[in-house]
Amino acid sequence: MKLLASNPWCGHAISTVLGALLYSTEALASSTISSSPPFQSLYRRILSVGNRNPRVSVVPMLAQWVKEGRELKQPEIKDFIKQLRKSRRHSQALEVSEWMSDVMKHDLSPGDIAVRLDLISKVRGLQQAERYFDSIPYPFRVVQVYGSLLYCYARRKSVENAEITFGKMKELGFAKGFRDYNVMVSLFFGTGEYEKLHVLVEEMEEKNINYDIHTLKLRMLSYAATGDIDQMEKLLVKMEADPLVTMDWRGYFVAAKACSKAGLLEKTSTLLRRSEQLIDNNTRKIGYGRLMTSHAVIGNKDEVYRIWDLHKNTLGFYNKRYQCMVNSLMKLGDIDGAEKIVQEWESGVKCYDIRIPNLLVTAYCRQGLFEKAKSYVEKLMESGKGNASTFLVLATEYHMNGHMGEAVEAMKNAAKMSSRPGWKFNHSTLYACLKYLKEKRDMKSALEILRLVGKKGNLPKGSWDKLENYVDGGQQQV
Repeated sequence: MKLLASNPWCGHAISTVLGALLYSTEALASSTISSSPPFQSLYRRILSVGNRNPRVSVVPMLAQWVKEGRELKQPEIKDFIKQLRKSRRHSQALEVSEWMSDVMKHDLSPGDIAVRLDLISKVRGLQQAERYFDSIPYPFRVVQVYGSLLYCYARRKSVENAEITFGKMKELGFAKGFRDYNVMVSLFFGTGEYEKLHVLVEEMEEKNINYDIHTLKLRMLSYAATGDIDQMEKLLVKMEADPLVTMDWRGYFVAAKACSKAGLLEKTSTLLRRSEQLIDNNTRKIGYGRLMTSHAVIGNKDEVYRIWDLHKNTLGFYNKRYQCMVNSLMKLGDIDGAEKIVQEWESGVKCYDIRIPNLLVTAYCRQGLFEKAKSYVEKLMESGKGNASTFLVLATEYHMNGHMGEAVEAMKNAAKMSSRPGWKFNHSTLYACLKYLKEKRDMKSALEILRLVGKKGNLPKGSWDKLENYVDGGQQQV
């Protein structure tokens, strides 16, 4: 079985594969946009209207253009559909597709039909897409159309229907290439049916069907997910030996995470070092962060600090980097180190992010240093930098450690403070505090907290109603 060269380990496995596997309908149903000034003017107006309101129909603009006696060829209409799809304006693209055939009376190619099937699935649902497929005359049910239907099922994770469709494609001699198989490989990976995935890849090998890097990537991810380290290592060796496979840092990182979960610390360290060697200027920001976290999980404190230094020297000062480092030190239980990192951040920060101090509050509590956490929160409040989320972090940690009296006080403070729009209270912590107060028969305090939370809109209406009923005497769990 021959490997087709491709860009490996790029993006998310499933979206990368499925996003590229609509059987080339973009190419089948597209052409070159006309460069004539009048057409470019129409093109810009249509895209502009859609950008302002994706629900507005663009068909009237096309109809008016034709009514004025101007020419609008089918390839140009297809270009509109293509661009609208690329902009994820599927409803508008479907309208134009239907206008092209129903009003302009243009014949549809197999690629056009495949695109419309995909659009119907996205806009009107799978059932309507199936009805459309059933209406397609048999001579037009070619590989592109069956492939589009298979893609629709895979995107909705409809395994049984996808398997039936794929079986029909094999029966008709349509499933001959790696693209068709990769749709099913991606589906089985996404639904956790790893045994079916491996059977399918073995079938590809038996039939000598070409595969690409995404096939290998999904297979490796499935071995990692199931903890099959032996098979994962064999596949990794195979990929390293293949001159057409370009490994990057993500490949080794996936393998390292699997070994970490299996408790194979030495192998994990080796794979993380290989991963680090392949990090480049474009991947340092995310790569170094992932490596720090992974080394922290297996207790490699020295490695965490070494990569932290690389991080600082090459990427400069930004909040997410400090957040990642504090998280890593929390995993290591290095509270002194976390304090120093937060102090360093506070001395140089330009855009204050309360999540970083909140992490230190969490770190103190998880080390049992509640007094230190409380003092730090008070310091944040005095400086005007703390907010409701800080008290809620403290309340949650008190609750998780059984200190309900302190949790209630922290929750009261959180309820009294201002918070950013859209921010929500931790439901389980709030309920635990209300339950505690109800058991103490302190209904006044319970209702006060609930009133403050409800007044600021920091709790969904349905949840607020249930909690109010509970405090007032209801017994149901909320």
